[in-house]
Amino acid sequence: MKYAVYTLGCKVNQYETQALETMLRERGFTPTESGADVVIVNTCAVTAESGRKSRQAVRRLKSRNPGALTVVCGCYSQLEPEQTAALGADIVFGSGDKHALADAIVRALPARQVDDPFQRRAFEPLPAGAVSGRTRAMLKIQDGCDNFCTYCVIPYTRGRVRSLPPEQCAAQAADLSEAGFREIVVTGIEIASYGKDLPGRPGLADAVEAIAHAAPKARIRLGSLEPTAVTEAFCERLAALGNVCPHFHLSLQSGCDSTLKRMGRKYDTAAFLAVCQRLRAAFPGCALTADLICGFPGESGEDFSQSLAFLQACGFFYVHAFPYSVRPGTKAAAMPGQLTLEEKQARVRQAGEVVARLQRAYLESCVGRTLAVLFETGSSGHGENYCPVRIRGKAVRGRVENVLIDGVDGATLLGDVTNRTE
Repeated sequence: MKYAVYTLGCKVNQYETQALETMLRERGFTPTESGADVVIVNTCAVTAESGRKSRQAVRRLKSRNPGALTVVCGCYSQLEPEQTAALGADIVFGSGDKHALADAIVRALPARQVDDPFQRRAFEPLPAGAVSGRTRAMLKIQDGCDNFCTYCVIPYTRGRVRSLPPEQCAAQAADLSEAGFREIVVTGIEIASYGKDLPGRPGLADAVEAIAHAAPKARIRLGSLEPTAVTEAFCERLAALGNVCPHFHLSLQSGCDSTLKRMGRKYDTAAFLAVCQRLRAAFPGCALTADLICGFPGESGEDFSQSLAFLQACGFFYVHAFPYSVRPGTKAAAMPGQLTLEEKQARVRQAGEVVARLQRAYLESCVGRTLAVLFETGSSGHGENYCPVRIRGKAVRGRVENVLIDGVDGATLLGDVTNRTE
């Protein structure tokens, strides 16, 4: 039996798709580009646009594979199971229970009721790793979110916080290192809340230490971080490990205090700036990236100007700026002061101009530095700070090499291998 799969959304979705593929291969399935017996779409619902793309992907895969069993899972189908079924899906699952989904595909079960995410109490262990041909692996250590920010549907699609115990994190990391992966991406829906559901309440630093010690030959990269987790002790513990990548993606959302308050965020700009300073003190030259929502309800022109100024004050390497999207059922959807799509898109463009300047400045600051680059091809890869790097010669795919950076080409650093690291 052959399958085709399409994934939208975050690294957790990518991780879960990889795990599902592993389970399907264990059951005798093989991947294909066309003529699939089963088509699978792992959906996203974080914005209205991601929901539209999810629906579009289902229709596209069905049309390319007529007669195939159509399987839809993920956050959009969790949020909108009836609409998903109306697309012609044969099997509709939500954002959990991937083991049961693999079994359902094998048995070609009819569509079933999507489960209630708030009834999930245990972390679902999934096979860690990457599909064939990948140079880095993802390790999911956490699921769910208890923050209930006013704009976000994720708690309603993923449920409460559940965590993988530290000893199991370590065991999976050791397996990935033994399999030859030189980079492990630690991911989850909200990893800053890691461990709050476990006995003894271990924190994220405990999980990262367990992973780093179990896989000393791999470099460890963290997924998106809530700034509230980044304390002095957190930074000190991670810096002492030696194999944590100096790249941190921080969930900012706005650089205006009044907007942050309406969003239900648990920090202000002063606290966020202190986080940036802590990280730079512990990891000199580190790359900081962030997310920015443009046009949140009630955001004035002055509020947005404050956000743009704050981006520059933080000195980010890159910021993913996107328009606020109304998600029915959230508090923000009923707030006054909803902006037009045209205004939100205009603000995204303004933010993009600022981000382009920040990105260029950071890349230029890397000239003269030597970066350890994990090569995805014979001539390109990513440094430990996650900057894309291209060399003039050739390197071995999947190896980590030291590269002396001597130039910038667009959004890519240029350089040459200085000496072999392996």
